[in-house]
Amino acid sequence: MARPNARLPRGPGAAGQPGVGPGHPVGQPVSGPAYPGGPAYPGGQLVSGPAYPGGQPVSGPAYPGGWPVPAAGADRRRRMPVVALALVAVLALVAGVQAYQLHRLDDRLAATDRRLAEAQRADGTRLDGLDKRAEALEKEAGAAFNPEAVASAVLPSVFRVRAGQFTGTAFAIGKPAAGGGTTLLTNFHVVESVFDGGGRKVFLERTDQRFEATIVKVDKAKDIAQLRTTAKFTGLVAAGTPVKSGQQIVVVGAPLGLQDSVTTGVVSAFRKDEDGSGPVIQFDAPINPGNSGGPVINGSKEVVGIATAKARDAEGIGLAVPIETACDTFKLC
Repeated sequence: MARPNARLPRGPGAAGQPGVGPGHPVGQPVSGPAYPGGPAYPGGQLVSGPAYPGGQPVSGPAYPGGWPVPAAGADRRRRMPVVALALVAVLALVAGVQAYQLHRLDDRLAATDRRLAEAQRADGTRLDGLDKRAEALEKEAGAAFNPEAVASAVLPSVFRVRAGQFTGTAFAIGKPAAGGGTTLLTNFHVVESVFDGGGRKVFLERTDQRFEATIVKVDKAKDIAQLRTTAKFTGLVAAGTPVKSGQQIVVVGAPLGLQDSVTTGVVSAFRKDEDGSGPVIQFDAPINPGNSGGPVINGSKEVVGIATAKARDAEGIGLAVPIETACDTFKLC
């Protein structure tokens, strides 16, 4: 049984012992207020500071409010490399996209250039074809029979011949003679009366002009004669190919003395030498006395024959000496 008057320490207690004073129940701390609902301290001991596992304090500075927060500048420095890498990646992606687009653009431009080159080649081929077609059409147009064009080209080289009392036709042929002047052809029967009478002079008439000509050579059997004049005229060109049946022709002459008369027709046939006088061209163009010796012209303005005669008591049957006969005989053309 405890003694009521037992000695109790007064004032501050011994080290590690809380002080006890009046009004404080035994076992309650006096260094601070009571904490209702607070934790009970074992053995009535007040523990200063927070409780640590094992009762030992953790060495190190105390941070009010909890753990320390990193500074904002340090955080920004850590983020900068990441941002830089992201920017580099974006720039690399943009550069790659642009490079791809440029490559695609180059491909498209190259394809366009190829298409343009192909189109130009195709256009060039078409143009070449058109040029060739145009040339062919020009040749066809040139070969087309045009009596007006033929007459205009031929008439300046065709003359009316006066040989005594006889009238016929003559025409300039070939290049100018070696001694100057012009060579002409006609029928022998046109100059026959002068030649048989020993004369050699005949006259060429065109519009209001008159030129003297000389009988150089004759071939009675072939009914051809060669004349020459000192005047200069354009010679007609002899055809290089024989005539064919159906070929269109123009006959120029002075029928009944009427100068610059033009008739047209076709070659009816090419008659071979049957009686020793040589081959003849039969044609249906109208001719009359005075046409003898006149040129028979094809659509190319070339001489194919020398009009000689017409059949009596018949219409549409004219005869001509082939031009090659006269050229071979007189070494002309």
